[in-house]
Amino acid sequence: MKTNKVFSADEAIARIGNGDVIATTGFVQSCIPEMLHAALEKRFVETGNPRDLTLIMCAGAGDSKGLGTGRLHHEGLLKRVIAANFGRMPKVAEAAQNNKIQGYNLPQGVISKLYRSCASGSPGLFTKVGLHTYVDPRLGGGKVNTVTKEDLVKLVEVDGKEWLFYKATPINVALIRATSADPLGNLSMEKEALTLDCLAQAMAAHNNGGVVIAQVERLVADGSIKPKDVKVPGILVDCVVVADPPEMHRMNYGVVYDPALAGEVRVTVDSLPCMKLDERKIIARRAAFELPPNGVINLGVGAPDGVANVANEEKVTPYLVMTTEAGAIGGVLAGGSSFGSSANAHSVIDQNEMFDFYHGGGLDLTCLGMAECDSLGNVNTSKFGGKLNGCGGFIDISQNARAVVFAGTFTAGGLKVAVEDGKLKIVQEGRAKKFVKQVEQVTFSGQYAAEKGQPVIYVTERCVFQLTDHGLELIEVAPGIDIERDILPHMAFKPHIHSPIQMNPALFRDAPMGLLADLLNEGLRDRISYDAKRNILSVNLEAWSVRKKADVVDLQKAISEACMAAGKRVNAVVNQNGCRIAEDLYEAYADMVAHVNKNYYAKMARYATSALTRQKLQEALRRRGLETRVYESAEDALAVLEQEPA
Repeated sequence: MKTNKVFSADEAIARIGNGDVIATTGFVQSCIPEMLHAALEKRFVETGNPRDLTLIMCAGAGDSKGLGTGRLHHEGLLKRVIAANFGRMPKVAEAAQNNKIQGYNLPQGVISKLYRSCASGSPGLFTKVGLHTYVDPRLGGGKVNTVTKEDLVKLVEVDGKEWLFYKATPINVALIRATSADPLGNLSMEKEALTLDCLAQAMAAHNNGGVVIAQVERLVADGSIKPKDVKVPGILVDCVVVADPPEMHRMNYGVVYDPALAGEVRVTVDSLPCMKLDERKIIARRAAFELPPNGVINLGVGAPDGVANVANEEKVTPYLVMTTEAGAIGGVLAGGSSFGSSANAHSVIDQNEMFDFYHGGGLDLTCLGMAECDSLGNVNTSKFGGKLNGCGGFIDISQNARAVVFAGTFTAGGLKVAVEDGKLKIVQEGRAKKFVKQVEQVTFSGQYAAEKGQPVIYVTERCVFQLTDHGLELIEVAPGIDIERDILPHMAFKPHIHSPIQMNPALFRDAPMGLLADLLNEGLRDRISYDAKRNILSVNLEAWSVRKKADVVDLQKAISEACMAAGKRVNAVVNQNGCRIAEDLYEAYADMVAHVNKNYYAKMARYATSALTRQKLQEALRRRGLETRVYESAEDALAVLEQEPA
């Protein structure tokens, strides 16, 4: 027997009881059921009920000024909050910091996948996400204050390996959003930018005997939604609320509706404006040199989102697939109020599915911001400067991407720079140091990343650091920057300094950099020369980077072709000054060396001024039974090649 599922917002919200656990959808400023949040706020202000609610949410869902979940700040309305982001609801964050409510700040992807755990009746989720961060029980368990007592995260050992177990919290109410609803409550999302976790949240609440309230833009006739277009089946939906006025159902707080973000149309993107050459663009340009062609990328907010602009300027975008943790794959990632969505997207999947992909190692590279960094390479983005911002998807993404670039200005608060004659000048130093003695909260563990051999670099406008087994090493310095004057005095620690090279001069010239040619290694053959008279093959890898496996393949091909052209076995000398090999690629690089040595070399010698580079190369080569000595100078290496056999 059919029942009417259409209710007013007030009628639907009246079904929420004291002490209920509410899950709500929304990502930053998009896909927020604003009318439902407003109705919940109104009911509490007018009646004092419902009280003592638990709010569960993934990314922030608000404008940071009181909309979205920011409406739920009234004292007594919330008893507990489990969220990845608190920055979008500052008054709720303030209540948590003042011990007025219980609070947990857990990784966004973990919360997203916990909805599925709740739906399936599972007690929780096993994952490595969060190990050695503030979410780890050894470092606080994700609790944001002292009144929060219950442990939602446990450290467990399975087959001798450490895992975290996140306890699932049963959900009573799901506040979700869609575009259309038919009389049976079937929901479609044709005008939404993202699908997020609506289905999983609805299942979680329904299977727990709770209530599912869906805000929609419109009602449609029975049977008018095609079965495969139904995102949430009506069997899960209890109440349908039609947004009134329509402004309560904006695509996001800055955009009423953009058909390109909904996938309704495709737009031309060739006319995107170029960024001006300032510190933000310098950082984005340097980070862009780490992009892996044909790779899958994730970009964070702030300085990292400039990488997409640089990629577009340099015509690299067609060789990359950008993604967002919210579920968008491909296309041109949107910024501002539309952050998380994408114009011309290849596809949009649920948020929990995207985090399955991320957690499983699907990302080739992520570029993320950094608020604080210390000597061990730890990064803090979740709690600093007296504010509880939250980790969002930072932990999920940074711990599982194959390679990580942290990007941000060297100092914060009033920094002014100028680019003059291809050199960087610090006009006014920032008031706050970002490279601190110890981060306030560990959102990314440098030591854990180093143990895993994860390639990590830290890009600023004036220098670049690399994560090593011993902490941060200064590897690049901008032209015009003096280490003793512009770097060390503005750090709370001294990094390892061996033989830093100059940052690419092209970063500081207001002209195309030739990024695509560099990423595709088009100039690699020009680095190899052959002296037939002396039978010496010179391989100049100075300032070249092995960022991805394709770089190793390209180098092997270039060397092999040069050796075959020589027509006999050659004596090879390799310049590795300033050559950066990603931590997880030393073995692949050594395999390549073993291959060319076996097939093409009579003798080989290599040199590098950096003691750390020499050590790592020697260890990798030794494991393959190769000549392990890496010399300090070209002269020493050549002398070995020119020695007559004993």
